[in-house]
Amino acid sequence: MIIVVTGLAFEARIAAGAGVTVICQQNATLADILVPALAEGCEGVVSFGTAGGLVDDLRPGTWVIARSVISAKRRFETDTRWSQTLRALLPEARYGDIAGVPEPVVDTAGKHALNRTTGAIAADMESQVVARLANARELPFVCCRVVIDPAERSLPEAALAGMRADGSTDIGAVLKSLLRHPGQLPGLLAVARDAAHAKKSLTRGRGRIGAGFGFATAA
Repeated sequence: MIIVVTGLAFEARIAAGAGVTVICQQNATLADILVPALAEGCEGVVSFGTAGGLVDDLRPGTWVIARSVISAKRRFETDTRWSQTLRALLPEARYGDIAGVPEPVVDTAGKHALNRTTGAIAADMESQVVARLANARELPFVCCRVVIDPAERSLPEAALAGMRADGSTDIGAVLKSLLRHPGQLPGLLAVARDAAHAKKSLTRGRGRIGAGFGFATAA
């Protein structure tokens, strides 16, 4: 059994399939769910879903396969053989480091600064939790993500207001944010276009990855 970790509900729906158990939870409460799941036993762990781009040439919909996950305190190397299997299944993917962050990097300056300080080409909020817990249990793990917001895109408040801990969207909170600051609408529409492109790419790539996220092939 492979455990696949996502942060958003639509990512979890795409991740589901033969040979995997999907956990969908935001990073602040992810460990509370993932620790007991790992205790029940698994063969490997995947961090899957979307990520923010940190370099200008990563467009929405671009796949990134992590060479390592960089957190505030250390670097966690992904499983090399498994990552190479994913690269063969997704030959257009970029291979590089992914930064694990505790909260979204919302503006262009912050994204570029994170790239300069870590060398990472993308960032997400679940991979560092997956890396830390898998490493502690000596379990193989990989990280494969699709860019949803490019480095030059600053995220409006409304895009983040509706994120619930379980990965679902609180539409009411998004609308309230828009009512308070209606000038966010053009930026929110741009984010929605990027998200639609990323979702299509994630769905296509997931179909190519196949059952068990390629673990059996890599083993």
